Amino acid sequence: MARVETRVARIAEELLAERRPVRPVDVLVRLGWLAEPNVEWWERGRVPSLDRCVQVDSDKVMAAFAALQRWAEDHGLTPSEADYHDLQFTADGDSDIERAYRTQWASADVAEPVVERARPRGITVFSPHNAWTCASCGGSGDLLLKDNSGAVCLDCADLGHLEFLPSGDAALTRRATKHSRLSAVVVRWSTRRNRYERQGILVEPAAIEQAAQECLSDADVRARRRQHDQSRRAQQDVHFRGEFAAAIREQFPGCPDGNGTTLPATHPGMFLSLGKATGH
Repeated sequence: MARVETRVARIAEELLAERRPVRPVDVLVRLGWLAEPNVEWWERGRVPSLDRCVQVDSDKVMAAFAALQRWAEDHGLTPSEADYHDLQFTADGDSDIERAYRTQWASADVAEPVVERARPRGITVFSPHNAWTCASCGGSGDLLLKDNSGAVCLDCADLGHLEFLPSGDAALTRRATKHSRLSAVVVRWSTRRNRYERQGILVEPAAIEQAAQECLSDADVRARRRQHDQSRRAQQDVHFRGEFAAAIREQFPGCPDGNGTTLPATHPGMFLSLGKATGH
C-alpha cells in the first residue's frame, strides 16, 4: 500500500506541476492501470463503462483514489466534480465509485484552466436493438441520444435536422463531417463482438451534398491513386517473396528451387531467423 501511495503522490505532483487538475482517470493512466487509447474509446461511446478497461480490480482502484484524496487534502487542494456528461465509469453505476472517479483536485491558481483542459467529446447517437421511449416527449425512433434524464429522441436533442450518412465511403464521410457545423457519430452494440460498432454519422444535408460534389469532381484522381497504391503494394509483395526465397536458399543450400518442393524439417526458430535475414 505504501508503494501505491508513493506513486500516486508522485503522479499527482507531476499533474499539478503541469498546472492541470488532478483527475483520477489521469492517475490511473500514469499508474499503468488504464491505457490512454481505451479512455478515448470510452469517451467516444465505444465502451459502455470505463471499469471494463481498467487492468486491476476495483479494490486497488479505490485504494489509489483514497491515497489521492489524502494527498490532496494534505496539500490543501480543492475538490470539484469534473463534467463527463453522461459517460458511465462503472457497469453497475455505483454512486460512490462514480463520484470518486469524477472528483478532481486543483489549487486555487489553476481552478480556471480546469474547463479549458477538459477533453473535447463528440456527440454519440445510438441505434438501439429494443423498443424505447423518449424521456422528454414520450415518442420513439430509430436513433436515440443518452443524457442525464435518460434516452431522448433526435428532435428533443435538437438533432432532428441532421441526415444519416452510413459508413462505407471514407472520403464522403470525412468531407461531410468537415462541412457540417454539427455532426454526430452513430453506433450500435454488437452482441457478437461485445462492443459498440460505428454505423455512420449524422450531418447537415447541405454538407452531404457538398461532400458528394467534391467526391465526384476528383473521383478519377482518387481512383488513379488507389490503383497506384495497389500496384505499389503488389511490387512490395513480389520483392518480399524474392527476399524470403533468397533467405531460405541461403540457410538451406540443398533445398531444390522447384515449385511444390517440401522444405526439410527445421528447428522452431527457423522462421524467426528468416524474418531477421529479410529484415521483416
